[in-house]
Formats: sequence, structure tokens, C-alpha cells
Amino acid sequence: MKKLLIQINKTMMLVLVMGTTLLYGQKAESPDQSYDLGAKINEMTLTVGGVLVVATNDGLAGIKPDQSQPVFTFNNFGKLKPEETDFIPGSPYIVVSQGAGSKFAGIAKTKRAVIDYMQGKVIFNSDDDSWNQIYTCDVVLPQNKLIVSGIQKVGSKAEKSTPKVAVYDLNTSKLDYSFFLDTPGRVGVAKDFSVTGTPLLLKDFLIIPTAQGLIAKSHSGEELWKNKIKNVSWLVADKTEKEIYGFETTTNGKNTRIHKIGTSGQELWEDDRKVKGIVSKFEILPQGLAVVSNVTGGDGAFAAKSESKITMFSAATGEDFWEKAPKTKGYVQHFYIMEDGILFGIYSGGINKISFEGETLFKNPLKTGENIMMMAHTPQGLIYITGEDANIVNLETSDQVWDKPLKYKNISSVVSTFDSDNNRYLIAAGDELFAIDANSGDVSELAKIKFEEKEYPNSIEMRNDNIFLSSSQNLMSLSGNGDENFHGYYKSPGKSAFMKVVGGAVAAASLVATASTAYTAGMNNNGISTNNLRNYNDYGKEAKRASDMFASIAGASFDMMSQRFKASSATENSQFILTKLDSGVGLVKVNKDSGEVEKEIVLKDKKPEYEVDEFGGYLYYKAGDNKVYMYNLKN
Repeated sequence: MKKLLIQINKTMMLVLVMGTTLLYGQKAESPDQSYDLGAKINEMTLTVGGVLVVATNDGLAGIKPDQSQPVFTFNNFGKLKPEETDFIPGSPYIVVSQGAGSKFAGIAKTKRAVIDYMQGKVIFNSDDDSWNQIYTCDVVLPQNKLIVSGIQKVGSKAEKSTPKVAVYDLNTSKLDYSFFLDTPGRVGVAKDFSVTGTPLLLKDFLIIPTAQGLIAKSHSGEELWKNKIKNVSWLVADKTEKEIYGFETTTNGKNTRIHKIGTSGQELWEDDRKVKGIVSKFEILPQGLAVVSNVTGGDGAFAAKSESKITMFSAATGEDFWEKAPKTKGYVQHFYIMEDGILFGIYSGGINKISFEGETLFKNPLKTGENIMMMAHTPQGLIYITGEDANIVNLETSDQVWDKPLKYKNISSVVSTFDSDNNRYLIAAGDELFAIDANSGDVSELAKIKFEEKEYPNSIEMRNDNIFLSSSQNLMSLSGNGDENFHGYYKSPGKSAFMKVVGGAVAAASLVATASTAYTAGMNNNGISTNNLRNYNDYGKEAKRASDMFASIAGASFDMMSQRFKASSATENSQFILTKLDSGVGLVKVNKDSGEVEKEIVLKDKKPEYEVDEFGGYLYYKAGDNKVYMYNLKN
């Protein structure tokens, strides 16, 4: 009898242990991959391509979760400072820079390298490619080229002191062509022709901005023309490539001069246009040239004295179309090209619309709260959401669609989504969840959100018929009428814990926005506006936009990045939270629909440094000084 009781107790204990395991998920302390990088780890960066780039005391290393060894190591330049590593937006490239000093030959050696982190290739290394000094090193997209200028350390004595430009194909890692900017051996040539900005790559020729003027060279190196427009920092051309615009920052660094140049190098405007501030947006439109420039106050772009200037120039003459420019009274946070004019929103509050002829299209500027987080099309009109209020307005008249703006306390965390089944907008502002009927505009408070540790929701989504909200340490599911299905809270391990999460749509949205900005700033030289107001329901489609953008650029690495964003996020049904577990600090994987913990990973570190790739479904954890552990979160 005693043996039977012991056996029953053992069986009950086994059932209890199994039940506990099912309740709290599988503990996984053994990593799926371990990488010993052989040097102290200083920083980890999860790229948009899903490769973890690790900066060590020796240099850089790249980690792919499906490979047991680093996909690349780059130790040629030794330890790198954070500012010496530049991740090019919307691309698989890292530009590594080392050395400063003068741009003139012989004063200081400067090094550059370009790494394709997706394929693990060093495409360009100034040491290996015989460059003694680099002036500029620019990745040009979508052409997928690299333009380098500087002084080479090969050739005759005269050639070793004459500035040179080379164009490399980033897809093949091969030199396309190169040429000297002037005749080798001419006195003063190095100083006269130092490159001052990003060259403009056109179909038939290249324009190089130098200290003495612009130089146009054919791809074979034949000089086509020169002019005396000096110290241009960047250029852009229209779609026909017949009208070229150069941007020169004035000597005091506070204003910009805009030049228009023809295909033969002639200045097409009688005088260049001086613009107050630094140009942040430049749109080549059928109606003219739309320019936004930022005049920065003492404390940066969001200081009280900072404001943006919006102007509209004639492309033919450079004359200002508008007798009176619209008053912004602040920093332009949103800028959209519409069919009938320009719509813009100001960070300090306010939305206005002006025609291409300079006429105000709103009866009165729309007053809003500070920090306009969203402006988007809806069937009812323009929805805006700020840190203080939200409303939908008629874009033709600026009349309010909702009788009153939705007001809430000033807060930095405001999230929203559309509940299509119930035809309503859901806005979570601080600890309040509001429902707004899409047709009537009637507002109701659907629920009070009580998150622990004084957190507020920073994401919201519809999951079947339920509303899911989350923050760093909390997650909650509500029914359609606001009743709580579950609330999970996982205590933070302390303020010292460090994590960075690259989510799915959020990362893709950031990527598309950043890449579009970069291309607009002269890298794509096509003059096409990227500032189009999106539809509200399209904000969840950023991953597809990213995939399409990558697919439009030729190259194996861009194909790999496109494939990454074609699929849904590998962990779209889970929330990852860093918390204090019984065995130490760790990460829990929580199901968004049930609230159950599906997996625990104990990191055994009071101050863990790690990154979560939610799109791919991987956790990277810095284990000690030299090692990185990888855990597959999909298992």
C-alpha cells in the first residue's frame, strides 16, 4: 500500500511538472547557435536585412541565423568608432570610414570600405584598391553604383597627386570606369579639384562638384564641360535629365543657394536662388519647384525659434511664384504633394493647404495639438492624430467631420487602428481607449487601460474580433465592447536592461520612409515626388512596399532582402517581453490571442544586451565579452 501511494505521488508530481511546463512554456537556455568573435563586443546592430552586425575591438562581424560562422569579418581597419560605421538606408551596404584631416592630397590618409552584409562581401577597400586618400565615397541608388573620389597611390608621381574619380558596380563588385579630374602634373591640381559633394550619376555622363566648379565627364573619362559653380554639396536632375539643380550651402552654413544647370553646363537662371535655411525637401513638379528649408534655432529643429520656409519657384526662371509664402510658425513635420496643391503639417501644431499658385485652400489654417503623429486619407476625409487631439477634416474646406476634435491629455504615446467589422476608428491615448464611429463621428470611451509600471499602450491591432494592446511590460486583449479578455504583466528587470527590437511593419515603414528621403535628396536623380499622402488602411502594408522597393533594384542582395519582406512576420502572433524570471532575467514569448507564455529564454544576466528580429523570428544575446548566442523563436 505504501509503495502504491509513493507511485501515485510520483505520478501526481510528474503530472504537476508537466502541467507547469505547459503553463509557462518551454525553457530554452541552450542557444541554437553560438558565435565566438574572439574580441570584446562593443555594439550590436540588427540590420533591416536581418543580419546582425557586431562591432568588436577588432572590427566588424556579420551574423546570419542560418549559418554557424560569421557571414563576414572585417578587421582591416581595427576597432571602429560608432560614427565610422554608416549603414546606408534601404540597402545591404555598410560604408566604413577612418581618418579625417584635410581633403587636399598628402596631408592625411583617409580610408573607406564598403561591405555587402547580406552576401558577406567587402566590395571596396581603399587600401586594397590602391587609394591613398578618399574625398568622397557615395552609394548611389537605385543604380546600385559606388562613386569614389580621391588620390590614388599608384602611377607616376604626377598621377599620385591628381584627384581621380572611380565608379564601381556594387552588384558585381567590379570597377566600371575611372578618370582623372584634370591633367596629371598641373600645378595646384589637387587643391583646385578636391571633390566637395556627392557626384550626380546620369545615363550618359557624371557631374562632379569640386572646389573650383562642376565638371562633367563621360563614362569613358572624356571631359564634356566645366563651369564655375563652386562647392556644391549635392545635385538632382529631372526625369529627362535635361534640367539639373545644384545645392550649395553658404559660407556661414545657414542658408542654401540653388543653381539650375543645362546639359552643356550652362547656368539656366540669370541668378541663383538664395534660400533661407538648409533645404530639406526639393520636389520637381509640373507646376514648378517646391522647396522646404529649415531655419534652425539655438536648440535644434524643434526649438521655439526654429521654423521651416516653404517656397515655390519657377523652373524656367527661378523666380518666386508666391508673393507671400505661407507662414509656418514652426518646423514642417509633414509635407505632401496633392493634385491641387501642397498639404503640410507643423510639429508645434497646425495643418494648412496651399495651391501651387500660392493661394490658401483652407478657409483658415487648421489648429491642432503639438506633434502630428499621423496624417492620412480616409473615406471621410483627412485623419490627423497628434499628442493632444484627433479629428477628420474635409480636405477641400478644412471643415471638421467630427463635431468636436477628440481631446486627451498631452502624451507621447498615441496609437490607432481601424476596426472594419464595426466601421470605427480605435484610438488609445494614454490610459483611455476611444471608439469613433466612421460615419457619424460619435465618440465613446470604450475602456480604461490600466497598465502596470505607469506604462501606456504603444501598439494596437485588431485580432479577429478582439482588440490587442501592448507596451514594454504589458499586453492586453479586449472584446469588441471593451471587456477584458486577459491582461498580462511581466515585471521589468530594471532600467539598466538594454534591448532593441526590429519589428515587422514598423521596421519596414521606417525603412521605406528613410530610403525615400535619401533618394529624394539627390540619390535617385529622377525628380519623382515620394511625398504622397497615404490611405489610413495602407499603413499595415509597409512590408510589401519594402519588398517591392528591393525587388526594383538589380542585385542578389536586394533579391534576398525582397524575399525577407515578402513573407509575413515570423512572429506576428507573439509578443516578446524582457522580464525577471525565477531563474534570472529572461525573455518570454507570449501568444497575443491567448495570453499564454509559449517560451522562456533565461539570459542569466542582470543587464542583458540583446536584439530581437521579430520579422525573422530570432533572438541575439551578448553572452560575455566575446560571444553572441542565437535563439530561434519560431520553435
